[in-house]
Amino acid sequence: MTHKRPYVFLMIPALIICVAFFVLPMMMLLWLSITDQHAISYWYILTKPVYLESLWSTLWLSVTVTLASLIIATVVGLFLTRHEFPGKAVLVAMLGFPLVFPGVVIGFFVIMLAGRQGLFAELGLALVGERWTFAYSISGLFVGYLYFSIPRVVLTVMGAAEKLDLNLIEAGRSLGANRWQMLRDITLPALMPGLISSGSICFATSMGAFGTAFTLATDLNVLPMTIYSEFTLNANFAMAAALSLLLGFMTWLCLAVARRQGGASLAMGA
Repeated sequence: MTHKRPYVFLMIPALIICVAFFVLPMMMLLWLSITDQHAISYWYILTKPVYLESLWSTLWLSVTVTLASLIIATVVGLFLTRHEFPGKAVLVAMLGFPLVFPGVVIGFFVIMLAGRQGLFAELGLALVGERWTFAYSISGLFVGYLYFSIPRVVLTVMGAAEKLDLNLIEAGRSLGANRWQMLRDITLPALMPGLISSGSICFATSMGAFGTAFTLATDLNVLPMTIYSEFTLNANFAMAAALSLLLGFMTWLCLAVARRQGGASLAMGA
């Protein structure tokens, strides 16, 4: 027992951080959400159209962004892993740039691309005489979320593809398998843990992304903006707490399922 005491003392900072930054805030949110008219906020979430719309639009957007990111990033990641060309190192380094920008900056990028003074607007004005703009719509939010989701999946796919056993590819080719069959039966199963891990992180990030939504979704009803409005504009702390707990539970459930399906390859922050 005496040999275990130093390790017990080393746990104290972790316990303090866990209690201060997780347990106490979560207990406060739960208390706020259930003490207002006997947890009526949860009933409102399930019955009032404004909250249901916010919940389903956020879920739909996050699932769509995750699927699109997985498809695009898998193609790009496999291409970058299997081909060498001048400037590849620079291109791979640039793919990581979106990960260092805050959500507000990414929203600004989308405005520069698809706002009234953006590139698409100028292109539409030159071609057909009208400005093509979608920055402040659900399409603009979709592009913004893609911007910071794709690099996460690309880097994960590249890491997994580099570890792929080339003997399996050669064996499949010698047995007469075509490219689609090798992709379906060899490559994708080998990449699956990484895809599940990075996809779950994309989903969780999209569910709670506030900076990009704050910049682009001023007229859109997505969950981060609904929580912000209830908390700051309506002073409805009970509803904000209930929505926050629901958002946290859905993202935690997604990460827990991904960890179970993807095994130990779920690298936080990958």
